Amino acid sequence: MSSTNTSEKQPVGVMGGGSFGSAIANLLAENQPVYLLTRSQEVVESIKATRDNRGRKMHENIIPTTDPKELADNCRLIYPIIPSAGFRDTIKQMAPYLTPEHILIHGTKGVDVQLPEGDTLTVDYKLKPSLVNTMSEVILQETIVRRVGCLAGPNLAAEILNGQPAATVIASHFEEVIKIGQQTLRTPRFQVYGSHDLTGVEIAGVLKNVIALAAGALSGLGFGENAKALLISRGLVEMIYVGKNLGGDVTAFLGLAGVGDLIATCSSPKSRNYTVGYRMAKGETLTAILADMEEVAEGVNTLRISRAMANYLGYRAPLTETVYDVLYGEKTVQEGLDYLMKFPFYVDIDRSMFDPD
Repeated sequence: MSSTNTSEKQPVGVMGGGSFGSAIANLLAENQPVYLLTRSQEVVESIKATRDNRGRKMHENIIPTTDPKELADNCRLIYPIIPSAGFRDTIKQMAPYLTPEHILIHGTKGVDVQLPEGDTLTVDYKLKPSLVNTMSEVILQETIVRRVGCLAGPNLAAEILNGQPAATVIASHFEEVIKIGQQTLRTPRFQVYGSHDLTGVEIAGVLKNVIALAAGALSGLGFGENAKALLISRGLVEMIYVGKNLGGDVTAFLGLAGVGDLIATCSSPKSRNYTVGYRMAKGETLTAILADMEEVAEGVNTLRISRAMANYLGYRAPLTETVYDVLYGEKTVQEGLDYLMKFPFYVDIDRSMFDPD
């Protein structure tokens, strides 16, 4: 990859050297130097020697490191892009090196749940929404950083790494965070929009993963575009309904982080969540699939959380419930489809979802 004149620009940090972290690091490196924090010294040495990160070509402006202090000392702006399951612990480890001057814009499409000791997310568990935290809330809880944001959208990492055109949305309560995100990330092939609905954008990016699981299963069964369109449209309605219960605004679900990301992840074998659903429809078990995957399919964890919240709030989320039953063995993929086709949806759109509370 060719270098741009970045010597005068402030370095930016990325936490996480997985596929999406690598993709974002490469985009950022077109505009300024980038410190890439990874846990693996082997990865650091590989990037330094050959610009290779486990098969991903890395920009020459990327500086790999395993030292969180080095990252924080050199970078005022940091993009944490790490799996939700380890997000809180990783942020805790980073916290001693962060100051109020830092800005964090995460790219993690998951949520964090703090269950009472001894509790587990069983099929009947009733989960209070107050126990569910977005990644921006985790950052605020665990650090002294206050200027936070997130990026979300139809951002399949493989396509970004291949230089294909794409776009994302940076959401934050702070205009400064949105602008610095746009300035550092925007390239001729990557457009960056802004939003002040941080909660809505985060939740939209999380919930679409559940629908992507179902989309993969439909494709695995051999069904066509009519079935996919049915799933995406009904899935969007359910996302809005669940999202409102979590404090999201309807408009966030109509943008890049909502319907945009939903279309991408429900249509591409490059989506990890789609892949899980597809392989289950072909007869593999969830345990075997997850053991075989290099990176986390966030929808599996989101599914358990969404189901447990629905139990607590007493609302029906038929797609979420059915996908849960399929993944955890109560129904086959075909039985799940048959159930949804017979479910009594009597109206296309419930207008109350779009009315203020």
